[in-house]
Amino acid sequence: MKEYIPSEIEAKWQKVWAQSGLFKMNPKTPKPKYYCLMMFPYPSAALHVGHGRNYIIGDVVARYKIMKGYNVLAPMGWDAFGLPAENAAIKGAEHPRTSTLRNIATMKKQLYGWGVGYDWDREVASCLPEYYKWTQWIFVKMFEKGLAYKKFSLVNWCPSCQTVLANEQVIDGCCERCDSKVKEKDLEQWFFKITAYAERLLADLKKLDHWPERVKMMQENWIGKSAGTEIYFKLAGTEDQIACFTTRVDTIYGATYMVLAPEHPLVKKLVKGTEYEKKVEQFLEMVSGENKIERAAADKEKNGMYIGKDVVNPYNGKKIPLWIADYVLMEYGTGAVMAVPAHDQRDFMFAKKYGLPIQIVIQKNDEASTSSNHPLPSMGRERPADEMAAVMTEAYEGDGTVVNSMLFDGMQNRAAIDKMAEYGEKLGFAKKTVHYKLRDWLISRQRYWGAPIPVVYCEKCGAVAVPEKDLPVLLPETVEFRPTGESPLARCPEFMQTTCPTCGGAARRESDTMDTFVDSSWYFLRYLSPRDDNRPFDGTLVNKWLPVDQYIGGIEHAILHLMYARFITKVIKDLGAISFDEPFGRLFTQGMIIKDGAKMSKSKGNTVSPDPLIARYGADTVRLYTLFIGPPEKDAEWNDQAVEGSYRFLKRAWKIIEKYADEIKKTVIISRDVDDASFSLENKKARDLRRMSHEAISKVSADMEGDFHFNTAIASVMELMNFLYECETEVAGWDRDAKTVFYLALVRVVKLLAPFVPHFSEELWQLLGGKGSVFHAGWPSFSEKALGREELTIVVQVNGKVRSRLLVPSTVSEESIKEMAVQDDKVKECIKGKEVIKVVAVPKKLVNVVVK
Repeated sequence: MKEYIPSEIEAKWQKVWAQSGLFKMNPKTPKPKYYCLMMFPYPSAALHVGHGRNYIIGDVVARYKIMKGYNVLAPMGWDAFGLPAENAAIKGAEHPRTSTLRNIATMKKQLYGWGVGYDWDREVASCLPEYYKWTQWIFVKMFEKGLAYKKFSLVNWCPSCQTVLANEQVIDGCCERCDSKVKEKDLEQWFFKITAYAERLLADLKKLDHWPERVKMMQENWIGKSAGTEIYFKLAGTEDQIACFTTRVDTIYGATYMVLAPEHPLVKKLVKGTEYEKKVEQFLEMVSGENKIERAAADKEKNGMYIGKDVVNPYNGKKIPLWIADYVLMEYGTGAVMAVPAHDQRDFMFAKKYGLPIQIVIQKNDEASTSSNHPLPSMGRERPADEMAAVMTEAYEGDGTVVNSMLFDGMQNRAAIDKMAEYGEKLGFAKKTVHYKLRDWLISRQRYWGAPIPVVYCEKCGAVAVPEKDLPVLLPETVEFRPTGESPLARCPEFMQTTCPTCGGAARRESDTMDTFVDSSWYFLRYLSPRDDNRPFDGTLVNKWLPVDQYIGGIEHAILHLMYARFITKVIKDLGAISFDEPFGRLFTQGMIIKDGAKMSKSKGNTVSPDPLIARYGADTVRLYTLFIGPPEKDAEWNDQAVEGSYRFLKRAWKIIEKYADEIKKTVIISRDVDDASFSLENKKARDLRRMSHEAISKVSADMEGDFHFNTAIASVMELMNFLYECETEVAGWDRDAKTVFYLALVRVVKLLAPFVPHFSEELWQLLGGKGSVFHAGWPSFSEKALGREELTIVVQVNGKVRSRLLVPSTVSEESIKEMAVQDDKVKECIKGKEVIKVVAVPKKLVNVVVK
């Protein structure tokens, strides 16, 4: 083939890879293992080029590792249950199973078209009974361990999707799927007790040395560990207590009222039958329409009401009024807040609005008063605290000296925290404790397209888990699945009516289905034995192959999928089924592809289909452009016109390599080990080419092993190719060794490009006389000896500004470079009439001449 015609080679090589089993993991080989995993997709629609970045990056890593001699496991499957697939089916007026399986076929064809390779014998789909049987098994095991439970709770309700959402699926008060404003409902729902693993999830983040710090920080903040004090306030005139958690017990003597979250279970009980009942109900109705993000915002106006009760501050015995307010959330601490308006800005705003007392108990230290612009100056002897409180314009939240706090007066507030907590513990009305922001995982969904929750309800036995021998609980197919707010399964009597597995009596099934994130929390285990009918996975294989060596996916899964997968892995380890408790050893989160300034999405109308681009330029061009567009961890703007630049590069590279193919075959350099570093080359250009080819290998290898900076790796190969074009005008007159260096450089280009443009490289490998696949030919190696530069380019600055460049021998001394710099004509012109203060050299890089 004289010309580069992608359409003639790509389908051919995709077929060859499938038939030869290039990506099939060999369980018996002595090669080291490498588990390379891409997050499996939702099959809700065709893929666009934004999706492609994830799969192309993973394919590059897998192919590179194959060339490095690893036994690579690179499987693929489908996260096929859940709202995206169901909503797409509803829109298309067809059954979710039909549309999902069709979308899987479409997306699978697209993946083939991109040239990404997987071990398709291990394919899984979470919507098939052979998979969700084991999702249900996980639920049953968690139920048996007390980690799955049902309770009434205020939950997030999406009115558009007609289902509840986990806290993690609410973004800025809106549904993460449809952006509808989320409301709250009081419903009985199933939860997984992820809070029981909060400390382990937090502590084990330290083990994840090869995870992005951003992801670890996001999980740490979501878990939200807070060390503080739980204080018990008695309800005035009773022995009943209200627990309040605070991290600032040093301000307890400044508490002038207490606030309950409107959702606090005590609220309705305390006002029942009182004059406040109706007004409280109206207030609760108003608050239910607000989302939690808005309610907790520091700058939002605070609303609340007194509910006719008082509590007693146990530290000073004073009665303070009990209020409810929208700025207090049930998710934080106990849902009760001791309000200290002098030292908390939200409490301050509320107290000012409703005329509540403000009591200063932390006074800024004298030495800080002269440098601070804060409105609370040092008190001094002549200005009492109550006078200061009257003139405050905002809360003082800083550190200082404790005042108006009885026996703790005069202490520094940070030291007082421990002392006050210990005092409360000694007297029995407080204790040191730890709270987490993390809340249990709400897994119930009132939708059809999900794994049925394997529980039956019996009047005699209560809630009973379906035994393993009776799994899977099959999802019925003849159901009207359009959302109504109630699970569609509840309207299917043949599904709902069953018998109790314990007593054999009449029973009804649970009608809710499981959150799709349960399906995706363990799929990486199933890939090792996807056809096993007797167990969810082969424990021996799983313990050998996991944790996953390299996991690749989007940053948007930092809290949802990644947190849940870590949790379920720890649960399965505690069941004794695996020996590790973190699923992913190394994590890479790729950036998004942007079009017209926004993330690609069908709703924005800015998606770019890969299919016409592949038809025009070939898959390798699309791959090369996708990888070259920028650092893969960063967002990048897609430009259709710029794709052609990658195509031109491949055509030029093809042309020069094809031109010398016959000469390369004659040298037999492909089938024998050639050490060009030992060649004694008289031709300087040949020596430079040898160095550049070894530099390219070194640079590309480092980029592949490091942070996947494929854009700079490709740039290194392009730079080498440009020099090869330059050498081509002279190579006919070179001696045999110099020509061999030229031919070797062309062969190395083919190998270095192989993970990025695999069809292109496979075809050229054959054209050059290579036997078998280029991916079995081994990754090229470089010689340190060959990397030595004969000449260096030294940047010359004058007062930090670049004024010239020097080409100097690599062996030149530092003093000689300094002298050459000041004698350079351009530099002499810049320093004319000025005094040279000093000349500073950075070895082998630059010289800076400092003048005045």
